[in-house]
Amino acid sequence: MQKKVNILNKKARFQYEILDKYTAGIVLTGTEIKSIRDSKASIAESFCEFNEQNELFVINMTIQEYVYGNYYNHAPKAERKLLLNKKELKKLEKEVTNSGLTIIPLRLFLNEKGFAKLDIALAKGKKLYDKRETMKDRDNKRDLARIKKDHNN
Repeated sequence: MQKKVNILNKKARFQYEILDKYTAGIVLTGTEIKSIRDSKASIAESFCEFNEQNELFVINMTIQEYVYGNYYNHAPKAERKLLLNKKELKKLEKEVTNSGLTIIPLRLFLNEKGFAKLDIALAKGKKLYDKRETMKDRDNKRDLARIKKDHNN
């Protein structure tokens, strides 16, 4: 039985307005996938970017070195290629270049076959007043849940 891996980017929904979501595969080496299976990865500071050959890469994603990796170990903050089909890549590149949107990772997980997948989103940065509105909504929901809990007891 396989251990469930679900690494989230908690700041993403607070700092960005999510417009469109995609699931991409990642090109990894042996020690990288072993570290991900041990949940030794972080996507909190990462973003996605196109290179000259129109390939999509995730930048600043941290995968800690594998403990038993000796000299075969990987670089923790290396750029890693994302795998999407051509139609999705062309659409994303058009949106990023024309509209000035950003591609951010939301979640790193293992699918049922054991392959590492990355949920990415086409996003627009929130302004300060949007962030304040998000904080107000979160506080209101928390207060409402507290009142409902007290009322039920």
